Amino acid sequence: MLAIAGSMAVVLAVIAAWAAWAPALLAAAILAGLGWLFHSLTIEIADGELRWWFGPGWIRKRVPLATVASAKVVRTSLLEGWGIHYSRFGWLYNVSGFDAVAVTLNNGKRFCLGSDEPETLAAELTRRERPAPAA
Repeated sequence: MLAIAGSMAVVLAVIAAWAAWAPALLAAAILAGLGWLFHSLTIEIADGELRWWFGPGWIRKRVPLATVASAKVVRTSLLEGWGIHYSRFGWLYNVSGFDAVAVTLNNGKRFCLGSDEPETLAAELTRRERPAPAA
């Protein structure tokens, strides 16, 4: 009987310790998941589209190249930070650094893509000949 009581005490102690650490462990798991989702930003120009996605690709966007009116190299500030949020350049998609390309579409919508090679991306977006958008 004493062994059962001792075992129960150990189990209750483990449960109590787990309950005390559960919020911190949950927060750590959420942060690890977000880190995995946003660990990289991939940008590609292919098949007449500008595409970008974070990490494994669950969060992705695309726009037809024919709708790109302009692209210019910009520098974001520390206050604009990283992630996905609205900035002075429109929606900002960034994972690190401050170099980016501000893109304006023919309909006036704007967004900004963080890039390790902003000059190359802007040059690719501006050099491509695009057909005039349908009226």
